[in-house]
Amino acid sequence: MRISKIAWGEFLHTLFLEAPTGILLFIIWELFKENPDTQLIWSMVIAMTVMFVVQLWVARKVMANSYGVIYTIASRLRIQLGDHLQKLSLGFYKKRDPGDLASVVLQDVNNFEHIFVHTVQSIFSSIIGTLILSIFLFILDWKLALILLAAIPIAFLFVYIATLVAEKFSEKHIASRNETSSRFIEYIQGIRHLKAFNQTGIKFSILEKAFNDLRKNSIAVEVIPGPFIITGFVFFELFFLLMIYIGIGRIAEATITTPTIIAFLIVGYRLYQPLKLLMIDYALLRYMNVSMVRIVELLKAPLQDIGKDITPKNYNIEFKNVTFSYVDRVILNNMSFIIPEKGLTALVGASGSGKTTIANLIARFWDVEKGEVKIGGENVKDMAPQTVYSLISEVFQDVSLFDDTIYNNIKIGNPNATKEEILKVAEKAQVLEFLDMLSDGINTKVGEAGSHLSGGQKQRISIARAMLKDAPIVLLDEATASLDPENEIYIQQAIQELVKEKTVVVIAHKLQTIRNADKIIVLENGNVSEVGKHNHLIKNNGLYARYWNTQQNISGWKLKSN
Repeated sequence: MRISKIAWGEFLHTLFLEAPTGILLFIIWELFKENPDTQLIWSMVIAMTVMFVVQLWVARKVMANSYGVIYTIASRLRIQLGDHLQKLSLGFYKKRDPGDLASVVLQDVNNFEHIFVHTVQSIFSSIIGTLILSIFLFILDWKLALILLAAIPIAFLFVYIATLVAEKFSEKHIASRNETSSRFIEYIQGIRHLKAFNQTGIKFSILEKAFNDLRKNSIAVEVIPGPFIITGFVFFELFFLLMIYIGIGRIAEATITTPTIIAFLIVGYRLYQPLKLLMIDYALLRYMNVSMVRIVELLKAPLQDIGKDITPKNYNIEFKNVTFSYVDRVILNNMSFIIPEKGLTALVGASGSGKTTIANLIARFWDVEKGEVKIGGENVKDMAPQTVYSLISEVFQDVSLFDDTIYNNIKIGNPNATKEEILKVAEKAQVLEFLDMLSDGINTKVGEAGSHLSGGQKQRISIARAMLKDAPIVLLDEATASLDPENEIYIQQAIQELVKEKTVVVIAHKLQTIRNADKIIVLENGNVSEVGKHNHLIKNNGLYARYWNTQQNISGWKLKSN
């Protein structure tokens, strides 16, 4: 409804914008009379002035309405994309570059805004303006008008060719733009390591190549279609000159009047101005069509099964004949085991054995290919993802914090929590221990990804967030693995508070920390190698015992002096 109002408003704006040209024709006609009516001429000038003022008022209204509507639509589209992205399986993100996804939400939606705010309105105005001027010219002399209009299909044939070329190169341009964005993010995130190995600036060849490709494709998408559009412009000029030539000949034959020729010289040349803008905008429209295709493709990406709002009877976790692969590599191979409720179960194994994959399948970040993952006897694929998420808290080594205050980062665990509840979990998670060192205490901004805080401080905030959520299942990717001894003590104390009366799954790296686990599951090559408690597994003298003995030997290592 609002779009139709914008269309009508744009029609009125164009009508009042072009109508003075028609009045100008009548003024010219009057001036060529033997006794021109000056009062009539001044009346027409006043009418032109009024129309000019009215078109300014209409233009302001149309711009305000159209900008408001289009930017609202674009804002909702970004929210829709964000909502859609959070409903996708993490397997989708394994196949897509983060820079490419960010480009869809930011750059491609921005192109969509530009289409409707500028290009579509300009195209609409150009079509209406050309139609109005054509009617004026047909009224004056239909033969000369046809000569001018004959240039349009020829010119737009070249525009069509230009759009085909532009569409081909625009795909390359967008791909190189996304590649540059991804490589620049990679460059910033790894700047510390690049500095350490003296690979910054032009020495970082991957980023340099991305920028060079973007430069080449940016030039190509602008320059290569250009000659076709310019050729279309040339045909406009040629047909305008042809109209003048034929018009002058008809004056000599006395089949047309001088005022009519003058009118064609003034209005006829103006006829092509909106068409030239239309040609440029049409080519741009086809370029932006690539962005629209990318937005639609993202919105069509398959969601996880919706499932039902099923509440499990308990919080036992069972893997039953589970098989899962990343692309073409099998990670879990027909795996079966049970994680008991309200106990601590540790997952042990070499890198790539499937520990993190198991945690992600429990949380339903991915769905299994074969078999079942059950919580309380309910298949997680039958449960709504939001229901599964509500049952699980996680604390991993790589903490994700948002560029907000410590208070708000903790509150993410439970947006409805009171201030007292947030301060209580902050105390239990040892967050209050370091607040005195910060300028604004718990209201201190943590910076992007928590860049203003140390690893231990970020970890404690993550644990406080998990405490506030108070979910019955806790997934831990051993949070103390990379911390200094002092911070490790604080984090261990916080974790002890977090896991009370919970079903806890620990991805273990330091075997010393899981000696008292209720159950230890040892993984090897996507299979369960051993299951038991620490003492039992040591006596079994299998893979776990080898890991244990290796870590005990490594713990006493030292550097030799020269």
